Amino acid sequence: MKKQTTNNRRKFITTLGIGSLGSVLPVYGQLLPEGVVPPGRHFPSTDETEELLYMSATKVAEMIRNKEITSQELVEMCLDRIDAVNPKINAVVQIARERALVEAKAADEAVRSGKSLGLLHGVPMTIKDSFETAGIISTAGTMGRKNYMPGTDATVVKRLRDEGAILLGKTNTPEFTMSSLTFNLIYGQTLNPYDLTRHPSGSSGGAAAILAAGGSFFDIGTDSGGSVRAPAHVCGLASIKPTSGRIPQTGHLPGYGDRYGSYQQPGPMARRVEDLYLLLSILSGPDHLDASISPVPLNDPADVDLSKLRIAYYTTNDVADPIPEIKQMVVDCANELKPSVSNVAEARPPVLNELSEKRSELNSADGKAHLKRLIKACGTKVISPNLNISGDVVSADQYTRLVEEIDALKSKMLQFMDDYDIMLCPVTSTAAMKVDAERFPGHWYTSEYNATGWPAAVVRAGTSNEGLPLGIQIVGKPWTEDKVLAVAAHLEEKFGGYSKPENI
Repeated sequence: MKKQTTNNRRKFITTLGIGSLGSVLPVYGQLLPEGVVPPGRHFPSTDETEELLYMSATKVAEMIRNKEITSQELVEMCLDRIDAVNPKINAVVQIARERALVEAKAADEAVRSGKSLGLLHGVPMTIKDSFETAGIISTAGTMGRKNYMPGTDATVVKRLRDEGAILLGKTNTPEFTMSSLTFNLIYGQTLNPYDLTRHPSGSSGGAAAILAAGGSFFDIGTDSGGSVRAPAHVCGLASIKPTSGRIPQTGHLPGYGDRYGSYQQPGPMARRVEDLYLLLSILSGPDHLDASISPVPLNDPADVDLSKLRIAYYTTNDVADPIPEIKQMVVDCANELKPSVSNVAEARPPVLNELSEKRSELNSADGKAHLKRLIKACGTKVISPNLNISGDVVSADQYTRLVEEIDALKSKMLQFMDDYDIMLCPVTSTAAMKVDAERFPGHWYTSEYNATGWPAAVVRAGTSNEGLPLGIQIVGKPWTEDKVLAVAAHLEEKFGGYSKPENI
């Protein structure tokens, strides 16, 4: 049995491209302040992609360190790609062209002099427009901030730049991130690079579209109901919503500090699973501003023994039945895991839909007063048509009762997971939807895990009959991102993961 465990570990080290980092990140959240990764640590890549623009961030970071390519070459290639595709997909809404080129030149000079700027030395990135970025207009999609230029970076942006990443520009988001349709009155509609008649979902749709089109190496989105997972699903990417309290929301709009903000978490989006662990290692941990963040260790996926995992899966929520290709993908993923794990069972938490419904009730229980305050604070006079500000105010008794009911349902969810380590399920019930299509009840299978606060990743594991990407959702218990990513990496290896769009 010991030999089998050793072989499993070696297999997942190879799959994840992490190397022998088991002694580094398990103590990260406890011992290292403010998201700082120990100097000199690198994350070896196993990405075999040959086209430079479609490689993982981990791989190009390695290439820059090894002087196989310069940061300036990469930045210029990304900017050229953005120039070529952005008129078609409208994903990047602000471009920091001159600054990015200056920073790339400095990164290359540092390499030549033997200095390292960090884990992401010279790697180009984009950032969702709901994050503040120093010296770059940051609107959060609302008209009142059309010309707003922050003086400081959001915590996640600062941490990435401190590790040497170079910001190319900002990616489109619906107003205040509060829609599944990536549209706002300032920048308009973002389209899906796999089919320009469809949308890339939301709210991190701009991020997903430009990553899928090869214009950036990673982006950071936010997820309060599925907003890094649904875009990854319909654009064929890898993403993770980490456990609530993992990554600070400081400098994001909307931010931390209320009941509704507790459902939201920033999450990395990339083309390969190996990038998610690298990015989480940089982004995780308290910043001493967002009071909701816990110093919990981020464990190494390479230490996960797959043979001990118990897997549950379900193909439908019985509200919006998924298309046959999605249901089959979930079954295929479960069957693929059977030889490698302890147990696979078809099972679904019995309170899943009730939890989603109660969370929806709570979101509007104050008559959307929290959202109206935000609109007023930004000085916005006209809001986007897809921003819902309607809701009936309930009594204090009803409000506190809702909070109690949700917590009781979360407890029942935890009890269900006593028998499992991982759940597999759809992300949404369809592939990418037409731009003029409306979201219908039960269509998303994601908000339940914002209510619980559990980590949930997405990786491409299928294709619709129309040739569109399909992603599998991989859900874990609180603070078990290591297990979620280990399973994601296994499924990525078996089913291929990201594949570039051919028509753009």
